[in-house]
Amino acid sequence: MCGIVGYIGKQNRAAEIVLDGLTALEYRGYDSAGIALMNGNAMQLYKQAGRVQGLKDLMATDTTFKNTAVAIGHTRWATHGIPSVKNAHPHHNAHQSIMVAHNGIIENYQEIKDKLAATGYVFTSETDTEVIPHLIDYYFMRLNSFQEAIEATLRDLRGAYALLVMSSLEPDKLYAARLSSPLVIGVLSSGAIIASDPSAFVGRTKKVVYLDDYELAIVDSSGNYKLRDFTKAKAVNKRTELLDFDSSAALLGSFPHFMLKEMHDTPATIRMATQGRLRLETNTVKLGGLETVQDQLRHIDRIVIVACGTSYYAGLVGEYLIEEIAGIPVEVQLASEFKYRSEPFSRSTAIMAISQSGETADTIAALKKVENYGVLRLGVVNAVGSTIARMTDAGVYCHAGPEQAVASTKAFASQVTVLTMIALYLSDGSSPLYKPVLKELSQLASKTEQVLARSGAIKKAAKKYAESRDFLFIGRGYGYPCALEGALKLKEVSYIHAEGYAAGEMKHGPLAMIDKDFPTFAVATGGALLEKTLSNMQEIKARKGPIVAIVTDGDKKVNKLSNDTLPIPASLEQTQPVLITLVMQLFAYYVAAHKGLNVDRPRNLAKSVTVE
Repeated sequence: MCGIVGYIGKQNRAAEIVLDGLTALEYRGYDSAGIALMNGNAMQLYKQAGRVQGLKDLMATDTTFKNTAVAIGHTRWATHGIPSVKNAHPHHNAHQSIMVAHNGIIENYQEIKDKLAATGYVFTSETDTEVIPHLIDYYFMRLNSFQEAIEATLRDLRGAYALLVMSSLEPDKLYAARLSSPLVIGVLSSGAIIASDPSAFVGRTKKVVYLDDYELAIVDSSGNYKLRDFTKAKAVNKRTELLDFDSSAALLGSFPHFMLKEMHDTPATIRMATQGRLRLETNTVKLGGLETVQDQLRHIDRIVIVACGTSYYAGLVGEYLIEEIAGIPVEVQLASEFKYRSEPFSRSTAIMAISQSGETADTIAALKKVENYGVLRLGVVNAVGSTIARMTDAGVYCHAGPEQAVASTKAFASQVTVLTMIALYLSDGSSPLYKPVLKELSQLASKTEQVLARSGAIKKAAKKYAESRDFLFIGRGYGYPCALEGALKLKEVSYIHAEGYAAGEMKHGPLAMIDKDFPTFAVATGGALLEKTLSNMQEIKARKGPIVAIVTDGDKKVNKLSNDTLPIPASLEQTQPVLITLVMQLFAYYVAAHKGLNVDRPRNLAKSVTVE
């Protein structure tokens, strides 16, 4: 969960290009940052604990290496070793002739470290990464070929990695390799940028080459690249792809935080997800990504959704939707647990992976687990060209655009929108819910605009409860996964302890926690289970627990039970989750902002979880 950026080319702007890229990728890690610059055969290293801006400030006092044409940089989210200057990347060998930036975890690093230490190598950090430049050095001394030394090193490493290697031994080249961590080359007219995320290329290029597992790239100063499969020692041929990326979507604009901006992007996100797919004039849903496997889908009698975090909660909403509308049994499993379970599969089962980044390590591992099972693998991802998008047999892109804030918001809305369309598509129009849901989905974007227009009331409620120590979120039916997502958002950005619970489970434990200082956020919108939710709210009120309730416009019953009510436009139960969670996301945001916290960069978290 780190950001890597490298540049090699004819322009002497390597420092500027790499630092700009690191700033764009800071959502992937912000414990420390570093950059290594090369001028001829001389290299200079700068490291800083904390944010990329601190690294820029450090470099501003030294212009020695300002005009260089080769550099690699890194912004870190700590795994091995505390956030500090000595643990910051890039790491190097004893002579500082080899520099390495690394994203991932080297599982056998201790074994390698012990082996190298026994031959005289000295280590100065607590990281797993430091073994890599020393191991390259070890093999170079024996093979006298830098490329062969890198390939021998890669064959020794176990775990997950995206690597950038720069060396004064070959000053006109950058080496890059990947295994289970994303890495992409941005091709320039005279040079190349290599990064762990295309966000680092914004405004510079849209021509990209994605590396796959076990591939090594050798890039020169003209931007020419060679790809090799380092396990088979043979060349790999790939064409450049065009990046589908709106650079303006990555800019903050007039918003104080990316999280707030991205919530305000929700209406446009829904429109992008449905554009060209939802066809009211013919009452049809066209999902070109699924048409290629349409015959296989007809024989599917079970779907297993695998996902993590917010994507998992979107999957839970999808479970309700697909079962109710399409009549296909669905299970939703945490990808981190699915990988290690033993369970029977038939070829009539489909695996559906949901991931905003398309690079979530546990979800990728879940797909790898079933790659020889003969089952259909589907993807719901946001990032075109991502690992999950390329691993799956078919899928549907979300088209949500980039998310910079660590806490996911608009991606949830796009995932639920896409899952609703998948449910409609799989029903083949046979469900009595088909036409009503299709029509309501076409109006969903405008209803999210109404929610955003009422954010003043949400902000007022958030300020009232900002000093709470605990919060309970409850819901029934479609409101239950919304409660889970609401609790996650609050704990992510405000550090308030929050739990999401099925409202019907109150008597089975959570009620013991309720008192005047333990508020509850209740999903009490219109639907078949509203009366039962009101009974659960009565239980809370009887114990003097404060209640914040999300209600449907015009509701009078809930007002009598809640201390604060936050209305949403009337909508079908099947389309309410996007509206409900938008209210909860705004609530969490305003709580955190009122407390003066770093909303976009919560402590201990990073955006794209590319390590297990």
